[in-house]
Amino acid sequence: MKKRVLSAVILLPLLLAVVLAAPKIMTAVLLGFMCAISAYELLAGTGLVRNPKLVICTMTAAALVPFWCYYGMHPTWGLLGVYVFFSLLVVAMMLSHIKIRFEKIAVCLAGGLLLPYLLSSLVRLLADGNGRFYVLIPFVIAFSSDTGAYFIGRKFGHHKLAPVISPKKSVEGLVGGLVAAVVGMMIYGLVLDHAFDFRINYLNTAFYGVIGSFAGVFGDLTFSVIKRQTGIKDYGNLIPGHGGILDRFDSVMLVAPLVEVLLALLPMVVK
Repeated sequence: MKKRVLSAVILLPLLLAVVLAAPKIMTAVLLGFMCAISAYELLAGTGLVRNPKLVICTMTAAALVPFWCYYGMHPTWGLLGVYVFFSLLVVAMMLSHIKIRFEKIAVCLAGGLLLPYLLSSLVRLLADGNGRFYVLIPFVIAFSSDTGAYFIGRKFGHHKLAPVISPKKSVEGLVGGLVAAVVGMMIYGLVLDHAFDFRINYLNTAFYGVIGSFAGVFGDLTFSVIKRQTGIKDYGNLIPGHGGILDRFDSVMLVAPLVEVLLALLPMVVK
């Protein structure tokens, strides 16, 4: 527990400093590093893909996705990148005959393209005119929900939410996390309203907290079931007390793209 808290106290301010104060390109650099590490964790950390060439190829693709999003490249270049990456994977499968099965190729595609594109929502949020404010929303939702779920679940949790996938999660924790996410978003809305003169739609803001909390739990369970299927406790040990990138940012990886969609379809800032 002490390691977990200490890591959060040290790493969270550093992460926020990069996202909020450093040049925006630094966020792409940081996310490129995180995406490459998460690709390694998904492939090698789980044992799903042990072929070094596939792992390196996937890590490279994952690291490039945030930069593609940062520079706002034309979709044609993205399509070309996907084409090349997929072709390299398939050629490796053909050359190895039966040693590299298609299931491994699918895992590489998930680790090299899908997950990085989801996490790169942070880069796309930051690119908006109000990006410095919008990019905080996934963190507010995910971390307030996680905190509320942890303490409420620890104190009052009696009904298991997903006993096979994640035995420590409870229905009471789910409710506590939902309430905490709504409260966190309402407080953040008040800060934007009164300190930065944004006109906030508080109904939409509360909705962000509700649906975002569910998305965070879904993300957590998604990566937990992979761990159960592969028989590992954590994806890595990069972050003391938390595990790997996928252990710490599993919620954010699903919350961030949802926030990107919500801001486009159901804005919390009234123009």
